[in-house]
Amino acid sequence: MFAVIYRWQVVPGLEAQFEAGWKRGTERIAAEFGGWGSRLHRAEGNVYIAYAQWPDRETWQRASEARMRHSDDEARRMYREAIVPGTFETLYAMPVVADLLELKRA
Repeated sequence: MFAVIYRWQVVPGLEAQFEAGWKRGTERIAAEFGGWGSRLHRAEGNVYIAYAQWPDRETWQRASEARMRHSDDEARRMYREAIVPGTFETLYAMPVVADLLELKRA
């Protein structure tokens, strides 16, 4: 398993638009590029952090080389329009050495 941590700063007032676009885009990336999904977190100062899982580095690299250009153009517009220019970054891309997360739904 491979994990990637991303960071964005979102334009004030566009948080809901970013979150909705991110969700739709993440679903398309999983379906079209083989990602295993992601979790989105909101930090202080309109900063968002996402933790994404991939089966391996190679699958993530292929998706990255394609710029993760999925089929939902409207979702892409929603989240890109909401990001402060120049603030998107990949913080870490690394293999998972132990996995103790469990998916629990209330």
